[in-house]
Amino acid sequence: MFEVQLDRAQQQLYRLAGGGLVDLHVSDLINPQLPSQYDYTSWYDLLVFRRLAAGHGTERMFLDEEHGTASSASQALASIDTSPVGFAVFDRVLLTVHPADCSVRDFFQTRLSQLGQGGPGSPVSGQGGASPLNDVTRPAHDDEEAHLGVDPYLIDEHHLAGLTHGHRTEGRGPSRLPPSPADLMLRIVNHMVDSYLDLRRLLTRQLGYLQQDMLSSSGRFRHWQALLASRNTLHMLEDICEDQRSALQEWIDALEDWPVPTDDPVAAREREVLRVRSRDVQEHIERVLNHVRRLETSSESAVQMHFSLQGSRTNAIMRTLTVLTAIFLPLNLITGVFGMNFDALPLIHSSGGFWLAFGLMGLVVVMLVWWFRRNRYLGD
Repeated sequence: MFEVQLDRAQQQLYRLAGGGLVDLHVSDLINPQLPSQYDYTSWYDLLVFRRLAAGHGTERMFLDEEHGTASSASQALASIDTSPVGFAVFDRVLLTVHPADCSVRDFFQTRLSQLGQGGPGSPVSGQGGASPLNDVTRPAHDDEEAHLGVDPYLIDEHHLAGLTHGHRTEGRGPSRLPPSPADLMLRIVNHMVDSYLDLRRLLTRQLGYLQQDMLSSSGRFRHWQALLASRNTLHMLEDICEDQRSALQEWIDALEDWPVPTDDPVAAREREVLRVRSRDVQEHIERVLNHVRRLETSSESAVQMHFSLQGSRTNAIMRTLTVLTAIFLPLNLITGVFGMNFDALPLIHSSGGFWLAFGLMGLVVVMLVWWFRRNRYLGD
């Protein structure tokens, strides 16, 4: 739990970065309901970024890309993970606060350990197999001790820079150690944004099942609660994406105000790489936001198509009833005429009167059906 390890984390921050976290920012980092936002002080920058990820086990809720159940769709929506991840970016230290069972944290911890130990694609020099996490302060991974699983990770940039001396990435790909805490933060944020791919597949499957069930010609659509929940989820995801975009835009604006090291071309180039990477992450967020909005539009269109289809079915039923009424109306007229209580009605006392009247009614029916079919009031 971050609160339990707070004093130790603050001591490490004072030792490595010369300053700790202010109380308001500590409250932000331990708040699980905080939206994505950016703030800064004179000695560090704070970014809280809510992630969008599919929950564990959601890939088994659907048989394939189309088939599922209303129960699996509801469970898929309820399992979407939007937990916040906090970043405190110092000059030489990056502090990250993650939720429990965070795959992003585990991925980068493993990746940095492999790179620091000279793993595949990570040529290092100067310190052999030293790990960039040698000077990392972190609590135990036990869920009971971590409570909500908020684990602080302190990464000293001095060790990262020592490992990558002569092998700086400068935008050459993710197989190199990050040259600065800000670069590492952007890589983590970009990984979080790109993990939306699994969530996109989940949402597409869920909405696809509901839309197919809604537009099915057999039976009535009974899963309005699941559809309403999906629309509310999409609205929530849109709000989260907009907060992500606003927070990252504030980070980019603050990055523009950082002093440019004119006397150090390598540092100046690294600063430019930070700007490029920040704009790239922002572009990824824009794509995610556009996809969420397309899903919202698709959901709204499906609802409109459903009501249009229901209206078309109602019109077809009313048209059939109208045709039947129009056919039986002259028959009722004929039977009404011959049912009058007059003794002098024609054909009343004739032995062939019944068959003549019956043939006349049959002829009327045939003529009306032919006329309705000719004018396409009846189907083939």
